[in-house]
Amino acid sequence: MPSTPLRSYRTVASAARAELEVRRSRFVADVARVGSEDEARAVIETVRAGSRDAGHHCTAFVLGPEGGTRRSNDDGEPSGTAGAPMLDVLTGRGLGDVVAVVSRWFGGTLLGTGGLIRAYGDAVTAALEVAGAVRCEARVVWAVEVDHTDGPRVENALRELSSATVTDTTWTGSGLRLEVAVAPSGVAGLTTLVAELTAGRAEPAEIGQTWVDVPVPTARG
Repeated sequence: MPSTPLRSYRTVASAARAELEVRRSRFVADVARVGSEDEARAVIETVRAGSRDAGHHCTAFVLGPEGGTRRSNDDGEPSGTAGAPMLDVLTGRGLGDVVAVVSRWFGGTLLGTGGLIRAYGDAVTAALEVAGAVRCEARVVWAVEVDHTDGPRVENALRELSSATVTDTTWTGSGLRLEVAVAPSGVAGLTTLVAELTAGRAEPAEIGQTWVDVPVPTARG
């Protein structure tokens, strides 16, 4: 049987930085949202260029809704003590399209294998807490074309639909064209609303698919 298409995944809400100190060694973690391996490596190079005095710039990134691309690098630390635990934190949280860079300044005291694993993992965890998270949901994109008179009223109504996100608006010679990303459960509601507002003169047309960011509620203690 064919696999069910992925309908959602999580990524970071924003780029963020966090710092911690372990036995006088300084660890600074940067995390950012990226859409490709080139973007991930560009973030890595930017961090590296901004902290060239650091002894190590260890990295990990996960790309794609299903995390199909996963990379990590220890950058001179003992094998498996930096990049791997960083990657474990990203995958353990179910994140995609994210890169993490941890820059380390040695404080003069060896941390040992276990100490390094904990420090690099904890640094990424701290940065992710600052960054927050969003859920990316798969949506179907519909085009709605209405005349000049109906345009503002239809647009306002569509922006109030909880199951829809207006992704583009274009005024043309004949009226307003809207592109609306709709959850599968909201298609019937979209069609009914447009028909009611335009007395049946307009009908949404499916034109593609996209991903839409949806905030992840913050847990309260």
